[in-house]
Amino acid sequence: MTLRVHGTCAPEFAEVREEFERNFAERDDLGASVAAVVDGEFAVDLWAGDADLTGTRPWQRDTLVNVYSVTKGMTALCAHLLVDRGELDLDAPVARYWPEFAREGKSDIPVRWLLSHRAGIIAPGEPLPPGALYDWERVTDALAATAPWWKPGSRQGYHAVTFGFLVGEVVRRITGVSVGTFLRAEVTGPLGADVHIGTPESEHGRCADLAPALSPPAPAKEQALADQPFGAPEPPVRGIDDHPMAAVTMAMRYLPISDVNGPAYRAAEIPSVNAHATARGLATVYAELAAGRLLRADTLERLRTLQSEPDEPDLVLRGLTPFGENWPWALGYMLNQYGQAGSNPRAFGHGGMGGSYTFADPENGVAYAYVMNRMGGGTSGEDLRSIHLVGALYRGLHARG
Repeated sequence: MTLRVHGTCAPEFAEVREEFERNFAERDDLGASVAAVVDGEFAVDLWAGDADLTGTRPWQRDTLVNVYSVTKGMTALCAHLLVDRGELDLDAPVARYWPEFAREGKSDIPVRWLLSHRAGIIAPGEPLPPGALYDWERVTDALAATAPWWKPGSRQGYHAVTFGFLVGEVVRRITGVSVGTFLRAEVTGPLGADVHIGTPESEHGRCADLAPALSPPAPAKEQALADQPFGAPEPPVRGIDDHPMAAVTMAMRYLPISDVNGPAYRAAEIPSVNAHATARGLATVYAELAAGRLLRADTLERLRTLQSEPDEPDLVLRGLTPFGENWPWALGYMLNQYGQAGSNPRAFGHGGMGGSYTFADPENGVAYAYVMNRMGGGTSGEDLRSIHLVGALYRGLHARG
């Protein structure tokens, strides 16, 4: 069957449409959308493919899909809005806003370490039962009672699932409402941006089903490492250094992979991993950031300031990215020091497991989002779908002058 691509694409960005089509023909896309705002206008707004595995539900302009860790960018934005308003101090201890967090040697951890993956709380200290991620207070109470897995501030390690609960609880303590509610009231609602953390049941009919990757499974050796039990080593950072796959397992073991196409997961607020969005909705939010309309200039500058040490390995992401052990973290966002977000090293955004990607490039007036339901390698380096789209976008931008 011939692929039918829907939407609009400015003539100077025709190569983006060509690469979008190649994603289906050559790179295993099932259903997807891509959107890019350039100088305040949608230069690209395309969608195609299927929203389910049976091919009976076409992808529509308003199809929502789970974007995994792209969610973190929306959660971080909520925190920066509070910084912008003077209600949150990045250098204040987390315990100022969340007193219970001070337990187990965490009284001095500043808010900025939550946003830059330096707090050392990549998993609860005690195992939680299946389904615990749907119980906000159960998770946040467990994290408050957890001793850091390494000396806070000394190392960075991607807080794959806990990031959203940690930052989200600070937001909740200040505002009195959940992250999803705050995001809707302050950002996505006023902008008319189709992005949800905690997707209303009335919108579930628009949600695409995630489909497994077509690539082969992990090598047996890596799988064996991932399956190893991981206790609390002494000191913790040594154990994580000795067992890198164990750190990945710790950080991601509570992710309810088997539930992601179900109503409970879609309705829950798991603000690290379960935003459901359209590419157009995400690009709308990042366009407002790029244009300086959501945050003051000094807040935006602080947001994208490098927090990582030079050549510092990320204890969780090392070996899982195309860029080796290092990852340049800003405050809640990935910095574009490897070109995954175009030609501007100061662009910032966030990717999601499986392949989704979003960013803002204020200097070039660009905002971009790609979302899909066929899981790929994501940040593993094997998934080139977004990279090809971004490359085409910037070639069009540079040709335009």
